[in-house]
Amino acid sequence: MATSHAPTQVRVVLADDHALVREGLRHVLDAEPGIEVVGEAANGADAVALALEHRPDVVLLDITMPGETGLRAAARLREALPDAKILMLSMHDNAEYVREGMRIGTHGYILKDSAGEELRAAIRAVHAGGTFFSPSVVRRLTSSPEPALPPAANAQLALLTPRERDVLQGIVDGHTNKAIAAQLGISRRTVEAHRESLMRKLEIHNVAGLTRFALEAGMLPTE
Repeated sequence: MATSHAPTQVRVVLADDHALVREGLRHVLDAEPGIEVVGEAANGADAVALALEHRPDVVLLDITMPGETGLRAAARLREALPDAKILMLSMHDNAEYVREGMRIGTHGYILKDSAGEELRAAIRAVHAGGTFFSPSVVRRLTSSPEPALPPAANAQLALLTPRERDVLQGIVDGHTNKAIAAQLGISRRTVEAHRESLMRKLEIHNVAGLTRFALEAGMLPTE
């Protein structure tokens, strides 16, 4: 007899200083059978405490909260819970907020006015090992003035093989290793090898850092 497989359960802690916003977020996430909200916080300090208590897969953090901001909380969580995926949430597509989040090592940035489907897709994407940025955030990031890559970075980019650039593009698109492998017609192990090579050549050691580097080098998402 065939057995059905339930979707992987993604455990989420969400933080926003507005109770109505938290209620709306929970409503959106509760509509997805594979997502469970295990904690809610009204500020960054409480978000960190809840995350340490519940060990969630994904932490959804509002950027601007009283006391400890979402960015400060994200920095603490990256040290305390390096396996947790961090998704930043904001009303504004502020390029500097996005860049700061990527410097910290967060995994995505989504706007509060995004559709519920986009929020659920973002959580699924970062949980699977990818990144997710709202389309308007990407447009703002790539159109906002940013110093050119330093000569050393340009030299690193020039070291990449065409296939490594293909894999980097897949990372920018938020795809998992499995999805990149299927798209390029190569094995997942080969994609993993290319990703390791990218990190070594670029001296970047996380997906968020690779995404930031690629976006600032002009590699836009293709989807």
